[in-house]
Amino acid sequence: MISASLVKELREKTGAGMLDCKKALEANNGDLNASIDWLREKGISKAAKKADRIAAEGLAAILVEGNDAVAVEINSETDFVAKNEEFKSLVDEVLKTIIKSDAKTVEEVLELSTNEGTINDLIVAKTAKIGEKLSFRRFEHLKKNDDESFGSYIHMGGKIAVLTLIKGANEEVAKDVSMHAAAMRPSYVKTSEVPAEELEREKTVLKEQAINEGKPAEIAEKMVAGRIQKFYKEICLEEQPFIKDGDISVGTFVKNNGGEILKMVRFEVGEGMEKREENFAEEVAKQIGQ
Repeated sequence: MISASLVKELREKTGAGMLDCKKALEANNGDLNASIDWLREKGISKAAKKADRIAAEGLAAILVEGNDAVAVEINSETDFVAKNEEFKSLVDEVLKTIIKSDAKTVEEVLELSTNEGTINDLIVAKTAKIGEKLSFRRFEHLKKNDDESFGSYIHMGGKIAVLTLIKGANEEVAKDVSMHAAAMRPSYVKTSEVPAEELEREKTVLKEQAINEGKPAEIAEKMVAGRIQKFYKEICLEEQPFIKDGDISVGTFVKNNGGEILKMVRFEVGEGMEKREENFAEEVAKQIGQ
């Protein structure tokens, strides 16, 4: 029996109808990823990959000091608390502490010392004071050389934070790239960064799509090569049409300004985290007759 909560999750990830989702899960023995591919192959879903649930609240923030830059995501239970000055001061303190450290993991950051004990002590104290569970989720600490520039961009008041590191071009170019990444959600900088497993999975789906469109297998194989370029344009920063000038790619824009993109950090608050949704599974169960 396929559970209502699984149907709900597949529906959220693909945008497909409830009955189509139930059918896909039944055809794939409840395997979520296989069901996503099944829906795509049938042309029912256009989801490029597992869609992330953007649900948990909090702030993504960046601090740049000279040749150091830090990006963090700290979560709260509600958006109301994310706007609270107590919470914002916590985010600032974490940023200032990390940028002076050599911490490499979240666990190491939590043990760093502040004026009020460790970062972990600080989070526990703020949780007690604010009355909501707060958590330090992730961070990136980048260092640059003098011929490199940071591009820092915060979108929607801290819902999205993008930090880019660019060699050879100025800060203005780097910031334009970060603004583009905030809007267009690339997963990788270059095509060479796309994992082989993800690429092969996409090729399989694209080939099945072409065959389901009635194309012979050998034609379908050739069509995959063209369609994989479109896939790259969706997920790779350098390949995406530049948001300020659609006639050129982001990579070309940076190259025209004498630069090269070395690194991109993009934090979207709550990415991949589940939100509590009371009673929705019950509603789904009624609709599919469970």
